[in-house]
Amino acid sequence: MIYESTRGEAPRLDFEAVLTTGLAADGGLYVPARWPRLPTAELEGLAGRRYADAAFRVVRPFVGDAVAPGALAAILDDAYAAFGRDDAAPLVRIGDDAWLLELFHGPTLAFKDYALQVLGRLFDRVLERRGARAVVLGATSGDTGSAAIHACRGRANLDIFILHPRGRISDVQRRQMTTTGDANVHNIAVDGTFDDCQALVKTLFADPGLTRDMRLVAVNSINWARIAAQIVYYATAAAALGLPSGGVRFAVPTGNFGDVYAGYAAHRMGVPVAGLVVATNRNDILARCLNGGVYRPGGVRPTLSPSMDIEISSNFERLLYDLYDRDGAEVADLMRRLAADGGFAVDGARLAAARRLFRAARVDEDETLRTIARVHAETGIVVDPHTAVGIAAAARVPDGDGRPLVHLATAHPAKFPRAVTRAIGRPPPVPPALAGLADLPERCDALARDPRTIADYIRARAR
Repeated sequence: MIYESTRGEAPRLDFEAVLTTGLAADGGLYVPARWPRLPTAELEGLAGRRYADAAFRVVRPFVGDAVAPGALAAILDDAYAAFGRDDAAPLVRIGDDAWLLELFHGPTLAFKDYALQVLGRLFDRVLERRGARAVVLGATSGDTGSAAIHACRGRANLDIFILHPRGRISDVQRRQMTTTGDANVHNIAVDGTFDDCQALVKTLFADPGLTRDMRLVAVNSINWARIAAQIVYYATAAAALGLPSGGVRFAVPTGNFGDVYAGYAAHRMGVPVAGLVVATNRNDILARCLNGGVYRPGGVRPTLSPSMDIEISSNFERLLYDLYDRDGAEVADLMRRLAADGGFAVDGARLAAARRLFRAARVDEDETLRTIARVHAETGIVVDPHTAVGIAAAARVPDGDGRPLVHLATAHPAKFPRAVTRAIGRPPPVPPALAGLADLPERCDALARDPRTIADYIRARAR
């Protein structure tokens, strides 16, 4: 499998090089040069399989010859053993044609575990074979950081540095990152938003000296391996529902566009994805763009669903690349306009093509709380605020005609006790993975929003 940049100027790379490169040299994101297809018989065979076995069948085409089949199978087995169940992404019925896809059974109780437990092991394997070390660098709006840290903690060949926006993630999310105690884990609190953290990471990756000296590798969803691993649960959900001829719709709480883009990738692979609901909170750049055609950040505001508090959705560039017929020069021009003018308009024909699969809606804070309360009253199930945004947004775009609707439950409600308590009058039960978290000492450094300061910090601490 060969990968190419969305901006058309960077060298084409194989999977291993893309894994350890992250951002392309021209500033673009890597995508497969062609979309592999999963035959119907192969998709049917996913139903009832162990999740690790299903993951092997879905991920294998993207890896190609970079990892031997036996080694890849072992990595996936080990990654999903940490979930403690063979059906790592179970479906729970909540209505006549509605299901929750529970994506919170990993070590940090969020959907990011499904990709990052794999990514950490892939990094380790490649570095051990090369006899090399690397620095994992990422930004988080809440869940990516803890999932990445728990995938990389204690690994001899890796140091991990995670930037988060100070005071803008939940206490549980922060503590999951800052209490591990591992020497190779470094948390950095930045005064600003997730977009500021993400911009700092991109600036650091664009520094050839730092990238070379520290062997920086990306852990955010700019890394294609993250997307590949997230395709799996779309395929297993569709298979579990019998691959209905009319397809399956998915409602996806959306911030950086990586998770919903994985649904698009599943569609391109032949999974019967009939529609994708892009659910945003009041940081609604994606809803505004998909509904009105203009991509223009409006400033990030804190919400009850902090993992979605994003206004520069990096992975949207990957979708634009396909919408603009894989013309890297066109995409590069759009990104230049974003940087120079603060936004750009999507061509009408391209927007119409996107809307054949994507629908989008914005959900405010009051509606989020009402949805948590309604779902609990109707089903007895407690959902977290991000999942609630997805459920509420799907109700805004009811074009299902009886087709199954799968709501991605992206985090355990116990990660957001304040929001849940406001909605239903009591906190959710605390699972064993979070028991005692509040009593552990934290380790985190607050740094200025300055790439040179952060680069010096990394150089001083990376082993």
